[in-house]
Amino acid sequence: MAAVVKVWNLPFIKYAVITIVGVVLVGFVGKNSLMAHLRNKQYIGDLEDEIKVYEDRYQNDMRQIRELNHNPKAMERIARERYFMKHDDEDIFVLSDDDRDILTPLTTPEDETAE
Repeated sequence: MAAVVKVWNLPFIKYAVITIVGVVLVGFVGKNSLMAHLRNKQYIGDLEDEIKVYEDRYQNDMRQIRELNHNPKAMERIARERYFMKHDDEDIFVLSDDDRDILTPLTTPEDETAE
């Protein structure tokens, strides 16, 4: 205990300890620490990237709305591409890239009538 008292009475030791404790508190502890500040800064950057994506989508949607308002053929094109609408004398074939199991049974185990 006497050694601690001797070290504590050395000049500038008190100031060094208080400075180190202060740096630790400001840097790593609490909601206003530097670590929290850096985390929040990264989160803000992620949100700004997301805003840019949504602004690009908005611009694309507004362009499509303007096209639909000014071009009557555009509505027919969109109905055919997105909703697979067709004329009476047409057939539509939808090609899919889905990976499906070739050996899947035609009935499922939940189907009670298959037994």
